[in-house]
Amino acid sequence: MSTRPAPPLAGYGIRFARPAESGSVAELLARAFADDPVMAWLIPAADRERGIARYFRLAQRQQRPRAGAVRVAATGGGRLLAAALWSGPGRWKPSLVRESAALPRYAGIFGLRGMQRAGEVQHTMHEAHPQLPHWYLPSVGTERGLQGMGVGSALLAQQLAACDRLGQPAYLESSNVTNLPFYEKLGFRVTAEIRLPDGGPTFWPMWRDPDRTGGRTTRQGPSQG
Repeated sequence: MSTRPAPPLAGYGIRFARPAESGSVAELLARAFADDPVMAWLIPAADRERGIARYFRLAQRQQRPRAGAVRVAATGGGRLLAAALWSGPGRWKPSLVRESAALPRYAGIFGLRGMQRAGEVQHTMHEAHPQLPHWYLPSVGTERGLQGMGVGSALLAQQLAACDRLGQPAYLESSNVTNLPFYEKLGFRVTAEIRLPDGGPTFWPMWRDPDRTGGRTTRQGPSQG
């Protein structure tokens, strides 16, 4: 399966996000995740988009120590069309020091009830996370009105092509069942279906083996831990 689709929109490219764009990246992802089931479970509707934007500002701070962690599809004029956060092999989990330092900010975003739920989300996702070294995609979003036009595929294809060249797998969790076909077209496959506790939503871990044979790779999947 090819991971190099031709971009259907002219006049944009894929690049690393600049530090000054962190606010714009957060706002774009907030719009993209406004109807996400997990975000809806964590953040009250009255302030959801603003809360999600604050979350993604913090998520970028956690990501940026990793080289090339925040990538965007952007026009030559600087308009952001899509954004993705990546973590390289062995670097998906923030250090205990960074997590502890971020706790007050997370509490300000989620509140008491949301923090309890966020802890459940983190614990559940960490328990399901594969042990085999891989590239991890915690978040990707496309600007409203541009979904289905190939921008998100083009953004992810850059790193997935590098995974293929280097023989490295990739992993993500989808929190929206309607997005599964999008990821499957890029070579990911569902490895489990996990429902969050206390009536929470479902998410789907997805794994992608590197494509060494032009789409004929046998996909064996990761060990879970």
